[in-house]
Amino acid sequence: MLEINQISFSYENDSVVNNVSFSVVKGQIISIIGASGSGKSTLLKLIYGLLDADSGKMFWNKNQILGPKFHLVPGIDYMKYLAQDFDLMPFVSVSENVGRFLSNFYLKEKSERINELLELVEMTDFANTKAKLLSGGQMQRVALARVLALEPEVLLLDEPFSHIDSYQKNRISRHLFEYCKEKGITVLFTSHTPDEALMFSDEIVVMQDGKLIEKDIPNQIYNFPKIEYVARLTGDINLIPACYFGKNDGSILYLRPHQIKIMEEGFEAKVEKCYFKGNGFLLKIKFQDLELFVFSDKEYDEKSRVNVGI
Repeated sequence: MLEINQISFSYENDSVVNNVSFSVVKGQIISIIGASGSGKSTLLKLIYGLLDADSGKMFWNKNQILGPKFHLVPGIDYMKYLAQDFDLMPFVSVSENVGRFLSNFYLKEKSERINELLELVEMTDFANTKAKLLSGGQMQRVALARVLALEPEVLLLDEPFSHIDSYQKNRISRHLFEYCKEKGITVLFTSHTPDEALMFSDEIVVMQDGKLIEKDIPNQIYNFPKIEYVARLTGDINLIPACYFGKNDGSILYLRPHQIKIMEEGFEAKVEKCYFKGNGFLLKIKFQDLELFVFSDKEYDEKSRVNVGI
């Protein structure tokens, strides 16, 4: 188990991670989400031992994780960390980059391992290409293969698919997380993409201004957000004062576009915009003085009248 106990870290007088505590069971995949500057990347660096925490302690299987004050070479042997700069060797081949830390004692096994990982990230055709000739997305895929080469116990990934185009991103991310699940590798990854966090995480950690404000399963985070900040991080959301539904307790209802239904009988609203979403349409509607977004299977003309309810 990975245990994070009241970890805090500041750059000079600027608090970046503030009293964060949570635990991760071996083999879990945890996404860390939050607005830019919320402390996500710094938290990964602390866990990997690249930074010394101002206070608090961290443990992996009862072994304390310590930073550069205690290690001549920062980093933890049983962990691998992928930063956003990839750290590839530009003038050697893709294969050599992936096999950088693999032993040359068993060359046949090393070659097989490199080929297995290149296939995982769909870079087999570029095995002999120098890294400097690759696109940003291709470099990121090579870097993903390299951090898996020695099969770590814990994998820390900072925006691991940010440079990969959508044509390949979904497929490669599925391959990667399925592989980690099969091997029992614990994964913590940061993301600004709601779909990544919701699809692949066992749990989601939400950061705001350096603090952990929520940790829960994706279904709970998405369908029952506690505050507006969490709701907006994970997709489109409608904020509706409960008084519109007959409650006068001052509460706010957080409803996703698919949770508001178009029906034969309901509250009348006017369609202002209709956006094609591939699997349906996102309608921007005007209901009294509220602007709402509603998912629909059917296309509607602007200024159409519809009835909505929940």
